Amino acid sequence: MEFASLLYFIAVSMLMTIAPGPDILFVIAQSVSQGRKAGIATALGLCSGVTVHTLAAALGISALLHQSTVAFQIVKYAGALYLLYMAWQAIKEGSDSPVNQTATRMSPGALYRRGILMNVLNPKVSLFFLAFLPQFVSPEVGNISGQMIVLGLIFMLQAIIIFTLVAIFSGSFGRKIVNNSRISKYVNMAKASIFVFIGIRLALSDK
Repeated sequence: MEFASLLYFIAVSMLMTIAPGPDILFVIAQSVSQGRKAGIATALGLCSGVTVHTLAAALGISALLHQSTVAFQIVKYAGALYLLYMAWQAIKEGSDSPVNQTATRMSPGALYRRGILMNVLNPKVSLFFLAFLPQFVSPEVGNISGQMIVLGLIFMLQAIIIFTLVAIFSGSFGRKIVNNSRISKYVNMAKASIFVFIGIRLALSDK
């Protein structure tokens, strides 16, 4: 791959990462409600899920998923149900007292796993990488799968940097309101609304 093409790929990837979408909304919601560490753990989980989709695209699994309507629908609805479950969890957090909210906060490891699941259970992400990565591959260089894996890792790295910065900023804002039980309740309700919105949009989206 030429250096100019690589720079173009990085620039496009950054724009797509910054653009409002489920992943960045998820990071913001977790950061505001549970702090910057929670947001960073979530971001790392989401970005780790990118490796799964990259490997799937490189190995052709995404193409098979795209061709199988049943498989696509199963993964899609599993992801939507998981998002609705997270919305229910957020509502429960909002109904707890401030003391209980502190006690029931998820560990970074749990948030990391949650981020991975949210990303992996969205088949549209896999299809996105299947369509996006090949545009920057140089067939004359050879080893198409290897090039796609490298591009996927570069995409993951820039996403980690951007999401971490977003988590730090959002966490700093959230820390100012976390001790206010009334505002904290509204924040959790807003987080639940985001999860419901993303889940319904995923469930109702066309193939």
